[in-house]
Amino acid sequence: MQVIYGVILHFIGGFASGSFYMPFKKVRKWAWENYWLVGGFFSWLIIPTLVAWLTVPHFGAIIRATSADTKFWTYLMGVLWGIGGLTYGLGVRYLGMSLGNSVILGLTSTFGALLPAVYYDFHPEDGKVKFTTLLHESWGQLVLAGVVVCLIGIYLCGKAGLMKEKDFKGHAPVDELSQDSKEEFSIGKGLIVAIISGVLSACFNYGIEAGYPMAKMAIEQGTDPLFQNNVIYIVLLWGGLTTNLIWCIILHIKNRSFGDYIDTKTPLANNYLFAALAGTTWFLQFFFYGMGESKLGNGASSWILHMAFIILTANMWGLVLKEWKGVQPRTLRTIIAGIAAIFISIMLVGYGNAIKP
Repeated sequence: MQVIYGVILHFIGGFASGSFYMPFKKVRKWAWENYWLVGGFFSWLIIPTLVAWLTVPHFGAIIRATSADTKFWTYLMGVLWGIGGLTYGLGVRYLGMSLGNSVILGLTSTFGALLPAVYYDFHPEDGKVKFTTLLHESWGQLVLAGVVVCLIGIYLCGKAGLMKEKDFKGHAPVDELSQDSKEEFSIGKGLIVAIISGVLSACFNYGIEAGYPMAKMAIEQGTDPLFQNNVIYIVLLWGGLTTNLIWCIILHIKNRSFGDYIDTKTPLANNYLFAALAGTTWFLQFFFYGMGESKLGNGASSWILHMAFIILTANMWGLVLKEWKGVQPRTLRTIIAGIAAIFISIMLVGYGNAIKP
């Protein structure tokens, strides 16, 4: 039951992450940097602080008592992850919701799931899964098989994206919604941005590992293990806020878009509301990830489940938004096969955890 509970929590978190960009589509007459930064303040500062206050008693004292070294590495991983998050937005813009999320989160899945396990082979720590354990235990082999199947699914989604570009160049008939996707779709720009984003986005999981002493201290002081990661997110997301704030200010100066925040010619209340909703939804992914991780452990299993559910959700939204409308039937079959492979990977990882001693 603990495994099932953990999988459900990861599904909720993945659904939140795969859906957070949707409210941004309701923002009108604002530059990208405006709605990204407003949403970001909710994602990286306001909501994490509020959640920590509600779930981790004396979280401020815990952070102050944490060693400078731990806080530095946690913050640095947040800075690097923030760069990945910035390029994520561009990746989705150029590749679309389904393909963009598949490529970016596929790379994030692999790096984020396996590298921490490799690290613990060289620096063992109680309660942390080593890569050699995954290789030699039957449950670990199932988890690794799930990672491989997930990568196959990502490959199929990427192949479908290339087929989609070819179909668009063939002037396949499209309606208004899919026409927007066609005009912005760029496989070259998109893949370059997506690779950068995918590799650096994995730093979020490294940041959770680096900040584990804070979670451990929180548990020792009476925090429910379900919420142990909420104190880590405070420091980790400071790093993400730093990166995004600097970049958005640069864009504000370049595009002269500071005035958008108070421009009454734009639907200000609507824009602030939907940007805040997007930011809040984004943070919910890690709120539920932290709870799911407490049931499964923050190893390859938790990370790959989280990413797989995000990819599934994003691809489903891609179908709903008709990003694939007008493509050839074989292209549609390929993206569906990719989604199916990712779903199978979820089942393998879930079962591997169910039989773990």
